[in-house]
Amino acid sequence: MPLQNRVTPMGDIVATPHRGMFTGNRGIIHDPATRTLLNRRWSSPAWLVCLCEFRGKRRDVMATRSWTELFFLDETTALAAGHRPCFYCRRDDAERFRAAWEIGNGVSDIRASEIDKVLHRERLDRGRKRLHPLPLPIDRLPDGAMVQAEDESFLILHGRALRWSFAGYGAARDDIAAPLLLTPPSTLRVLRAGYRPVLHPSAREP
Repeated sequence: MPLQNRVTPMGDIVATPHRGMFTGNRGIIHDPATRTLLNRRWSSPAWLVCLCEFRGKRRDVMATRSWTELFFLDETTALAAGHRPCFYCRRDDAERFRAAWEIGNGVSDIRASEIDKVLHRERLDRGRKRLHPLPLPIDRLPDGAMVQAEDESFLILHGRALRWSFAGYGAARDDIAAPLLLTPPSTLRVLRAGYRPVLHPSAREP
């Protein structure tokens, strides 16, 4: 049985046999004795995107009373759910993310904890995923943004919408109706400022 540790763009944590390109965490939200999630879905406002292997080591998932290992299809999925790059195992990416955050959001000398406070407001609405109105038409959204239409999530790439799944992205579609923004608005501005998240290999140029 797969563990309940795969994250959707909506931020839900589910069980699926599919693998992810990145791990990450929201603090300690599991019981190591049973390797199952607790009722809460975060214990820290620092929601991170980490490498699955760092300095030749891989973690034993949910084995100890340490942070709960969550997994994402790709970095875009993690950003849509409200996570950000880790300053420990992904230092260079995190610094690029912070620099783009400052440019895109018109701030300077921002600390990681301040980024986390903004993201925590933007990703949650009374404990559930917050969806936002689109600030731009889909064909003008930056690559790596994600939107939600009814019960499906879509990656925006070169102005086209690619359906998300745990296995990867499907063909581009032009018929999605009334989409809402999944990616937190501050992170969307990071993408517009030039940060390029890592995409799953199934994401192909339309």
